[in-house]
Amino acid sequence: MLEGPGRRSPAGSFERARTGQTGPMTDDTSRIRLVQTVLDSTDARTLAEFYRSLLGLEYAEGDEPPPPGVPDEHGRDWLVLRDPGGGRQLAFQQVEHLREPDWPDGPVPQQMHLDLSVASLEELLNQHQRVLALGGRLLSNRDQPDPDDEERFRVYRDPQGHPFCIFVAEREA
Repeated sequence: MLEGPGRRSPAGSFERARTGQTGPMTDDTSRIRLVQTVLDSTDARTLAEFYRSLLGLEYAEGDEPPPPGVPDEHGRDWLVLRDPGGGRQLAFQQVEHLREPDWPDGPVPQQMHLDLSVASLEELLNQHQRVLALGGRLLSNRDQPDPDDEERFRVYRDPQGHPFCIFVAEREA
């Protein structure tokens, strides 16, 4: 990007954000808040059910699955899952076509992924079975850290191919 009147370099913007030079914001009421993460899907209901079961989320009012035999109008458009305790939300947007990422080996990048955590290696092994039973696929197993990196995690794909990681975030006593 060219420097000059009215132009800024990306590096300069990054540096201002990193050092807290964010402009005229003066209080929390003027901050942007993350509302939800949205995943595209060719089958929004199936993908929502995967994450609902995996993470213990609940449908937003009106997004619940319809009774058997009733058309799933919401499932053909947009669905929202919420944490019962508040906070995090995942939304699912129906799309006609979705090119599955072939990251890390191919030219289609992951574009985004979710980082999830469990409290112990034992819990990671237990949750591994749940992920597979719900339709997830294992991409990479790093539950034994290498000498250069002590993080333990596994990388999966959800039923639509979106990658996600489950990390062991052991808490010290």
